Amino acid sequence: MTKVKSVDISGNLAFLLEVGTEELPASFLSDAIAQWQERIPQSLEVNNLTSASVEVYGTPRRLAVLIKGLPSQQPDREEEVKGPPAQAAFKDGKPTPAAAGFAKKQAVELEALEVRPTDKGDFVFVQKRTPGRPVAEILTELVPQWILNLEGKRLMRWGDGDMRFSRPIRWLVALLNETVLPIELVNGSETIKSDRISFGHRVLHPEKVTINQASDYVNTLLSAHVVVDVKERAKIIEEQVKASVKTLDGCTEIYPDLLAEVTNLVEWPSAVVGKFEPEFLHLPAEVITTVMVSHQRYFPVFKAADYKELLPNFVTVSNGDSSKSDIIAVGNERVIRARLADGQFFYEADLAKPLENFLPQLEKVTFQEDLGSLRVKVDRIVKIAQQITDQLQLEKNQRHNIQRAALLCKADLVTQMVYEFPELQGIMGQKYALASGEPTEVATAIFEHYLPRGADDILSQTLTGQIVGLADRLDTLVSIFGLGLIPTGSSDPFALRRAANAIINITWAANLPINLEDLLQQIAADFAATYNKDKAQLTTTLQEFFLQRIRTLLQEEKQIDYDLVNAVLGENDPEYTERALEDLLDVRDRALYLQQIRNDGTLDKIYETVNRSTRLAAQGDLDTKQLEPTTVVNQELFQKSSESAFFNALVDLVPQTQAAQESRNYQLLVTGLEKIAPTVSSFFDGADSVLVMDSNLEIKRNRLHILGLLRNHARVLADFGAIVKNL
Repeated sequence: MTKVKSVDISGNLAFLLEVGTEELPASFLSDAIAQWQERIPQSLEVNNLTSASVEVYGTPRRLAVLIKGLPSQQPDREEEVKGPPAQAAFKDGKPTPAAAGFAKKQAVELEALEVRPTDKGDFVFVQKRTPGRPVAEILTELVPQWILNLEGKRLMRWGDGDMRFSRPIRWLVALLNETVLPIELVNGSETIKSDRISFGHRVLHPEKVTINQASDYVNTLLSAHVVVDVKERAKIIEEQVKASVKTLDGCTEIYPDLLAEVTNLVEWPSAVVGKFEPEFLHLPAEVITTVMVSHQRYFPVFKAADYKELLPNFVTVSNGDSSKSDIIAVGNERVIRARLADGQFFYEADLAKPLENFLPQLEKVTFQEDLGSLRVKVDRIVKIAQQITDQLQLEKNQRHNIQRAALLCKADLVTQMVYEFPELQGIMGQKYALASGEPTEVATAIFEHYLPRGADDILSQTLTGQIVGLADRLDTLVSIFGLGLIPTGSSDPFALRRAANAIINITWAANLPINLEDLLQQIAADFAATYNKDKAQLTTTLQEFFLQRIRTLLQEEKQIDYDLVNAVLGENDPEYTERALEDLLDVRDRALYLQQIRNDGTLDKIYETVNRSTRLAAQGDLDTKQLEPTTVVNQELFQKSSESAFFNALVDLVPQTQAAQESRNYQLLVTGLEKIAPTVSSFFDGADSVLVMDSNLEIKRNRLHILGLLRNHARVLADFGAIVKNL
């Protein structure tokens, strides 16, 4: 056993590391900054080094960290090392080979050994002091690890070496205050040595930049037309873009992903205003903004803050001389003009025929190798949507629109526009459906069935969109699970967790009274029959998967305590499992209600009596669904008045529980449980209390039935045996 005692050493050193490279991909730069922000403080802590701040910077040509408030060396460590038992280390008062070996291993004299008592007897101990190492020495060892341990996609090698990084490393700055730390990165025949020499903006300041001391870094690079602080660059870009748009009497939306990407593509941002021909504005706004944002990294300009109607302008951010903005704008305009012309051609070609006419082309697109084409998937979606509408007992017109939307929901995937711009799936389907004369409800559902597209996206707002979205995801889940392609760990290539989450969240948000258990049984049966699979195994796997998703959403999104989630889902309890999947709304409402009564203190009033009864009732044999006392309790076996009182209270509780079941107003049940609590307490601990485990087996069974009835009434709300007191 080793105890470490740190001795504080104050210091005020600043350390700068800058890794200069060829232009880095924006995605790698973002990931690398995040990795350093997490790993470098951890690395310092592991090496017993404190710091006042760790600031990570990055531009397309460099990755840097500035650490302030470092001590001059590690604190000394005082260690108390436990050795062998005293009886093994000493014999007749003399050290044995075990003692000598321990002393040698710890590099101390035998006289330094001490014998101390412990819970397990006397043991040998030694006190050691390990001097702290200079911080310069430690950093020299750590820096290559910080650099070469960075992870990323498509790391490359260059020259004749084996070093791997996102782009070739060209220079290295390593300063501890004003002193260069001698660090080398060896890559085959090339050795990159640390210095104080950096480089400014490739065009605006191509000369070398000398950094005199670490703390000068940000200002020194700023004078060389490089803004190294990512947050500062983003702020500058946002301000410049908004100012540019204001000159056009318009407004723009600062898309977070676009801002982040552009920020990591420039070192010295300069907003540039461009324009395109107004005739392109007849294209759907989504087409124009997709071309600008996703493909060209431009900021579109809107007429008003509702972001619906566009102006024939855009703002781009250059990494160059602002005096050359006019030239840069001309180049950008040439590119956007060509892209919009392509979009116009695709749009007009797609509009030449009704959306329904694209359905045969879906037969040529594979959904999944073993599952057939997208056209086959559409047929499955149509059938599942029908099963959902049957459950909901919808009227004829609604059924027709749902079937139509399900049939057409994937048709736009084979249009020229979506083939070129996949981000527009669903969006163009809605446009083309309206142009083809489809009802608005059908067109809207084609767009909405993809919602939510991302974690922060809205859910479908129309019933038709909700049902088609559910059908699409249910088909994907059952089909992919049916092939055995189940998500493992962080691997989920078909986004099945997201699909299941969407099914649950859509159901909850829209309060759809669907029976998910029934749907899974039906869809799994159809799949098993078609593809010769084991229906029972598939259904069980899907049930477990959905239960885990419900558990996660209740805890993480609804903020329900873990034990209350266990109480409504049950722990290895088929009755609760089936109930949860048969009624997603009920399991949500019961969890929310349990959390509410825990927060307001009501749960505490009934917890003890119900939980105690639940634990004892487990030793009986009463069916968990039995609620009626008169059919399972023999009053002639009562010996105490507390038994009669308990029985009568249970009789009074029955109508309240039944009303709670029918209305799902669980307050009715809890009110009844509150009322019965004093009676139950008297049964257990009052002046006329009983011994439940009576020696007479009939009396014992009768009393366990009474407790089982109370448990069963409480089970209408939750399994109280899973609830933890005073969580």
